[in-house]
Amino acid sequence: MALVIDLMRHGEPQGGMRYRGQLDDPLSELGWQQMRSATANVTPWQHIVSSTLTRCADFAKELSDNHAIPLQLDKQFTEIGFGDWEGKTASELEQHHKAAFYAFYDDPINNTPANAESLLAFQQRIQHAWQALVQSHSDTHILLVAHVGVIRVILTEILAMPLEAMFRIQVPYAAISRIVIYNEGPRLYPQLQFHAGKP
Repeated sequence: MALVIDLMRHGEPQGGMRYRGQLDDPLSELGWQQMRSATANVTPWQHIVSSTLTRCADFAKELSDNHAIPLQLDKQFTEIGFGDWEGKTASELEQHHKAAFYAFYDDPINNTPANAESLLAFQQRIQHAWQALVQSHSDTHILLVAHVGVIRVILTEILAMPLEAMFRIQVPYAAISRIVIYNEGPRLYPQLQFHAGKP
């Protein structure tokens, strides 16, 4: 018995690379192409779960409609809130808030951007959502459409990595990573089967 969960990052959003966090930017045309290409001729999923933000939910709805796969939108899987950094680029932050910008990456747990969701609070939110997802399904194949931060937190949990190391994990647009969770008696054994690949 095994639960298989594929983690898929959304494609490129409109507005390019910036700290959008919980800003609800839609996918760009390229973003749509990236996600459709990643799932072309591959639909092994029996259930789809998605962040409620447009850049995830719109594609999840399309995939669900096209292949008659049940869809659940879950607000708990939205991206971390970046507070005052929302909408800004890395170069803008480096230029105008250099000390805070580098402090965050040196020690993200203790240097939360102004008015942002703390990394520990974000981790707790994602852990609870992930545990609820795992506990409510068994012996099925799920696609979770989410964000880079969400996927990084899940992978650090699966791999028993320290939370502050999450930024070392690269997650490209529309990339898919597969988690297989084996149910052996009272314990669950999660395993990363592949990362940033294609089913």
